[in-house]
Amino acid sequence: MDTGYILIQRMKQGDEKAFDIFVRKYYEEIYKYCKFHCFDTGYAEDMVQETFLKFFANLPAYHFMGKTKNYLYTIAGNLCKDFYNKKKDLTVKEEELIQTAAPGQMDFILDKVMVETALKSLPQELYEVIILYYFQELKIKEIADVLHISVSLVKYRLKRARIKLGEFIGEEAVADGFRTTKSC
Repeated sequence: MDTGYILIQRMKQGDEKAFDIFVRKYYEEIYKYCKFHCFDTGYAEDMVQETFLKFFANLPAYHFMGKTKNYLYTIAGNLCKDFYNKKKDLTVKEEELIQTAAPGQMDFILDKVMVETALKSLPQELYEVIILYYFQELKIKEIADVLHISVSLVKYRLKRARIKLGEFIGEEAVADGFRTTKSC
């Protein structure tokens, strides 16, 4: 029997250990996903907590189909979209980063700011595919499942995002900074 199914059933019965195991199992992936959407650890942690709270609130009606992680990504994605809509004016304060940078960190900080700016310049649907593919390391089929779109649309959006990022930060930077091939 599937361990995920057993874990869900134990949580439905109120088993506290099962809740703890569940959170530990998915926390890091969902946290990374949220962090790439808001670039702030505090907000990302809040969104992860809210993701699990929403999942647990809907647990009695949840029917296990082997795609719990996809469901968590969907919840987190909706929360991130809400955050994005509310906080569009949130920006990285480059001067503060530069002033507090230790020697040798300047290149790293400038690269980070450039990548964050490039990612933020993408339309939401392209940004989402880039985050799931490169940073969450999901396969194209998994991305299609999470976003409820076709595999061909995922491939199209991935290609468009690479082109736009290439225009923004340079073709070589995209090739160096992102993996350009990955199996489906």
